[in-house]
Amino acid sequence: MANEEDDPIIQEIDVFLARSLLEKLYLFQYPIRPASMTYDDVTHLSAKIKPKQQKVELEMAIDTLNPNYCRSKGEQIALNVDGTCTDETNTYSSKLMDKQTFCSSQAASNVSRYAAAVYRKGELHLTPLHGILQLRPSFTYLDKADAKHREREAANEGGDSSQDEAEDDVKQITVRFSRPETEQARQRRVQSYEFLQKRQAEEHWVHLHYYGLKDSRSEHERQYLFSQGHGLAENTELIKSPSEYLMMLMPPSVEEENSKPVAPSNVLSMAQLRTLPLADQIKILMKNVKVMPFANLMSLLGSGTDSTAVLRCIQQVAMLVQGNWVVKSDVLYPKDTSSPHSGVPAEVLCRGRDFVMWKFTQDRWVVRKEVAAVTKLCPEDVKDFLEHMSVARINKGWEFMLPYDEDFVKKHPDIVQRQRMLWMGIQAKLEKVYNLVKEHLTPKKQESQSGHPLLVSGEQRVNMAKAKVKQNYGQLEKEFQKQKTELKSNDTSSKIDVSNIHIKEEPVSDEEPMDTSVYEGLNNGIVNGLHTEEDSTDSLNGHLPGGCSDRVAQELKAFVSSTFKKQFVLTLSELKRLFNLHLASLPPGHILFSGISDKMLQDMVLDIGCKQILVPFPPQTAASPDELKVYALWEAGDIYDQHRQVLLEIFSKNYRVRRNVIQNQLSQDLNKQEVDRVLKDCCVSYGGMWYLKGTVQS
Repeated sequence: MANEEDDPIIQEIDVFLARSLLEKLYLFQYPIRPASMTYDDVTHLSAKIKPKQQKVELEMAIDTLNPNYCRSKGEQIALNVDGTCTDETNTYSSKLMDKQTFCSSQAASNVSRYAAAVYRKGELHLTPLHGILQLRPSFTYLDKADAKHREREAANEGGDSSQDEAEDDVKQITVRFSRPETEQARQRRVQSYEFLQKRQAEEHWVHLHYYGLKDSRSEHERQYLFSQGHGLAENTELIKSPSEYLMMLMPPSVEEENSKPVAPSNVLSMAQLRTLPLADQIKILMKNVKVMPFANLMSLLGSGTDSTAVLRCIQQVAMLVQGNWVVKSDVLYPKDTSSPHSGVPAEVLCRGRDFVMWKFTQDRWVVRKEVAAVTKLCPEDVKDFLEHMSVARINKGWEFMLPYDEDFVKKHPDIVQRQRMLWMGIQAKLEKVYNLVKEHLTPKKQESQSGHPLLVSGEQRVNMAKAKVKQNYGQLEKEFQKQKTELKSNDTSSKIDVSNIHIKEEPVSDEEPMDTSVYEGLNNGIVNGLHTEEDSTDSLNGHLPGGCSDRVAQELKAFVSSTFKKQFVLTLSELKRLFNLHLASLPPGHILFSGISDKMLQDMVLDIGCKQILVPFPPQTAASPDELKVYALWEAGDIYDQHRQVLLEIFSKNYRVRRNVIQNQLSQDLNKQEVDRVLKDCCVSYGGMWYLKGTVQS
């Protein structure tokens, strides 16, 4: 007690567990940097990884203009490695050792005890580390120099050796056949160092794109270090009741567990289900049910469950289709699995099922032959997709199995809007993969496809038509009388000729075509639970209501200006992606949710002083129209404006450019560091060539 009084608690800090980067976060330990290299603004030329081995190689530029850099030594190393010849295979194209390669090794085999912590506003957010890698300099270039030295010696001795071989007598050789390998010999061979080295060398490198500290993608990824929801499903492990905490400290004995009857592996009782974390409960339910309204999900989770936490978790494992939640394709078809019918890999199955889900966001009906023709999958796989979320109707097609949940759409417009943006991204990917034509993108308006199919006789159609005409006539009559009374009561100088006002009388005819659906317009134009108009095909996020255009323009201008001051060069596709991320970070009801079209976004880009760069893309490019539109900030107000404009002029005539061409154009006024700065603002390097940002077609 005395010790506790001497050491009082000064502050209590809430601890949150962030899971967004689980199994993705690595800690890189760099060596003590040389005087000629700083890691703060170092240029990463390339990066690649072997995921299974957790092995990384980084190639970094060395500041050759630093006074601590020995230029003669750098030239000597480049000469030893590449020789005097000049070609594309040279390690150092500048005839100077201007880059250094770092190779990683695992610092610890068990990293489960380590986590990255971020402290913000009195909260400590922890993210478990997946690996800790130590980066050390790689000297493979010395091996290359030795190999070239041996080749030169072999070439010099080639004449003598050929004469000696001619003088040698013919020798007898003996052919031997190896014995069959035993199991023990095979195990020894598999465990040998040579075999393990061969296996590691067989794994292919995966090339990575490096994003700097101030890049928008880096800023976006850093947000995942924070817990996405306080007190929600991600932090349920840190919030336990006294009984649950006691159960963790003193789990039941093994004998008691063995005495219980063992259920099949795919069967889980509701009592067992509710002992799991909320996120796992929702995932298991959605994986088994496939399609479920939100109200039914809340009833299965039991009373007292926070609906906000459920909404947070359901978006991780399901997508919104017609106001109902449908389990995601990657949950049903995990990575490295395949179809039981055709053996098609999970990636192709997920793409085909996403196409079916997307079709149901457009219409209540889907035709099986159309899905098979687009996805090129076998009929059994397509049938499985449709049976997950729809019901077959004879001579009509497949109808979505649940009615449109209008209550959920009205109660949660922010969720609906976010889901709609996700579906727009999925639609863009599907258009690119399947080369969808206009007939696939526009929903089919079928008179017989309504929420509830009805059988209406001819006499009923005539009666319905007469009732509809009478109703319309009565409404027009009321409007006419109302206008007439208003004109009489207003003493204005301008008189309106009431006799020119006519009421449209619709003829009552037995042959007039009638609307047979009582749910008129309910399912036409549904996009993820939103009713869209036919003239909104150019809209990015909806329609702009009147009276708020000035505020919307100010908000949009602020976003576009700040984005281009950071990026300098953006394609329209990348700008729309950043704008959608910006919308997702805004609170519900923000003015920008009222709707921004593609045309408004492009007009604002030009208004802030940007110019469109007409990059000559290759004729066989697979880029989308939005990826072909490249915009650049023409004047940023700094000393590099003129040099950036020269660089942009170069790329208006060339799709990709070698560095020496750019160096010749800019080196008259700029040194190497300043040229690197201009290139970093506008370009990316890939495969030894330089491209404008966003135009690389890998």
